[in-house]
Amino acid sequence: MIDIVNLHKAFRAGTGRASGVSALHDVSLRLPGGELSYLLGLNGAGKSTLLRCICGLSAPTSGRVTFGGNAVTTLPDRARQIGIHLEANRFPAGHTARRYLRWRAATAGVPRHRVDDVLDAVGMSGYADRRLGGFSLGMSQRIGIAAALLADPPVLLFDEPLNGLDIAGIHWARSLLTDLANQGRTVVVASHLLDEVARTADRIILLDSGRLIADAPLADFIGDATDLEIAYLAHTRAVAG
Repeated sequence: MIDIVNLHKAFRAGTGRASGVSALHDVSLRLPGGELSYLLGLNGAGKSTLLRCICGLSAPTSGRVTFGGNAVTTLPDRARQIGIHLEANRFPAGHTARRYLRWRAATAGVPRHRVDDVLDAVGMSGYADRRLGGFSLGMSQRIGIAAALLADPPVLLFDEPLNGLDIAGIHWARSLLTDLANQGRTVVVASHLLDEVARTADRIILLDSGRLIADAPLADFIGDATDLEIAYLAHTRAVAG
């Protein structure tokens, strides 16, 4: 269970002075296990910032994020509790997939045998000894997902994990995300692919300019609208006035 209470995140300008540039405004959420939650919003809405605050990579300006009652920023075994895949193209290009995942496993205190397990789980065993710099975006997505799964964590956070996947890859990822949530994990995915969200989401979390606009089960979010896209546009237009 992830609890987010009155979360506010502001960034400093390039000059180093406090600028009042706020990425998140008073966001409060509860993210239980066993749900696949999709984080929606326009570019710049605060989705990536929220994910970084949830996993402890970015400290909030105020408010708190807790896991099991403990602040995520001080969790001693955070890398084993929260699996993250936030940037598909930020891997060391000269490393092979196996070497990179072994490094990730070592830093998290995960047994080395898990590397082969997750490579198999994401369908990349045959590419384990190829350099990451030669991977397509879709292949990189699979390696990022593998890294998130290394510690078999109860919480998983993904930022646009379907980008770059082909049709077969999207079908695979769809099943994987659903299975992970069905195992009782907290799974949160930032995405703009509304057709895919509509297929698998348990819950919709909508941000607009850093503010929480909606947090509801998929059916409740859609309401009387004909589909998710119409409901999404209705929510965002209501905010715009």
